[in-house]
Parts: sequence; structure tokens; C-alpha cells
Amino acid sequence: MAKAKVAKRPTRDEFELEELGNRLVEAFHERSEVLLTVWGKEEQVQGIIIKLDSRTRLVHVEYTEEELTAKVPFLDIMRIDSPRY
Repeated sequence: MAKAKVAKRPTRDEFELEELGNRLVEAFHERSEVLLTVWGKEEQVQGIIIKLDSRTRLVHVEYTEEELTAKVPFLDIMRIDSPRY
């Protein structure tokens, strides 16, 4: 029985990853709200970055009034934007 093919995550060069990392750190220090486009998810993740875990390479994003936390792998983040209201 053959395995189902899963789309591979797009590769990005070192410059793109460094730029993404810098923008995440800036948003973390400013406690500003971000809108993350995540590979493999249809919906974007919106919230405030509360932790950047270098050991697990996860970005912890707090969203909604109930203070729920999404843990997003750094390499799965395709884009970071500011939400438009």
C-alpha cells in the first residue's frame, strides 16, 4: 500500500528566514498583534507573541479574550503581517 503524498513545505533561503525571525522578535518585544500565515493551515493565526522558544523552535501566540495559546513551529510560518481593522 503506497503512502499518500503530502505537499512539501516550500524551502526558503537563509536571508528570508533571518528576516522572518527579526520581524517575530520585533513583534514580541513590542507586544504588537500579528497575523501569521502558517504552512498547512487554511486559516491565519492572529494574536500576540508571548514566547519565542529557541529549544523547541516554537512561537507561542496568545489569542482571544480567554488567553488561548497556539504553538506554531517557526519553519511553518510563511509570512507575518499586521492585522488590518
